[in-house]
Amino acid sequence: MVLNFILLVVGFVILIMSGDKLVDGAVAVANKAKISPLVIGMTIVAFGTSAPELIVNILSAVKGTTDLAVGNIIGSNIINVMIILGVTAIIYPLSVQKNTTWIEVPLSLLAVVMVFVLGNDVLIDRASESVLTRSDGIVLLAFFVVFLYYSFSIAKDGGDDEVDIPQIKTFLAIIFILGGVLGLFLGGKLIVDSAVSIAKDFGMSEKFIGLTIVALGTSLPELVTSVIAATKKNSDIAIGNVVGSNIFNVFMVLGISSIITPIKLTASTNIDILMAIFASSLMFMFIFTRDKNRSIDRVEGSIFVLLYAGYLGYLIYNI
Repeated sequence: MVLNFILLVVGFVILIMSGDKLVDGAVAVANKAKISPLVIGMTIVAFGTSAPELIVNILSAVKGTTDLAVGNIIGSNIINVMIILGVTAIIYPLSVQKNTTWIEVPLSLLAVVMVFVLGNDVLIDRASESVLTRSDGIVLLAFFVVFLYYSFSIAKDGGDDEVDIPQIKTFLAIIFILGGVLGLFLGGKLIVDSAVSIAKDFGMSEKFIGLTIVALGTSLPELVTSVIAATKKNSDIAIGNVVGSNIFNVFMVLGISSIITPIKLTASTNIDILMAIFASSLMFMFIFTRDKNRSIDRVEGSIFVLLYAGYLGYLIYNI
């Protein structure tokens, strides 16, 4: 039992370090190919912070542990808003740009609403069970393509936003990419295997493990990125990282996962999906409250953290 916890931690360490090196290598190669820094930031870096969720979900889908897969995504999106955005807003109030307010935040809300609609066959279609089918996964990926198109169109329109581009030799960058991919696979496999074992040892559901431990672990890259951005008073990166990650998680990660293996959703999953919808809706509402300028302040950040504490208490109570 203790060994499984150790392997879980080791898996997270390998996963996060590998994701970091993969991003460094990919950004360096893209820069040498004369790709815009803004495009790099909105695509490669955003993908990098969602890579842990992607690998864990692909391995979960292949292994057939779909409860862990859906719990990881929904749990990560809730944690991204309530913990990561909450903590960063407490550190430094986050001002929100117009495009983020009216396009990206609503798109992240639409993503979880779509999971609720597509995954509620029993409620909506009176089917015998609720499943995110392969066709549902294709629909989610189609929305992801639209989001990528939007990202590139924003980049083409201009802007002075820059990302930190590491100066790495091409050969070393390629090694970082290959090593990062291998590390993501190994770390993800350790996490999935040990998380399933822990769930069985303690009599907990895979969904609970996915919503809490695995979701928090795979959200660590977003947490580190946003906290560092907050300490540097860079609101755009802090909130953009959270919103972009939530969009990637649902449209790309859950889309790919359900194409690999259709994901069955239970009635209790609706509570978690509704919590994710509530978190995204509250984020949109908070942008317009307490301040004439579009922002999320320390009080609102504290509310996010307290609400998550209450939600975590609910999960523990219903183990």
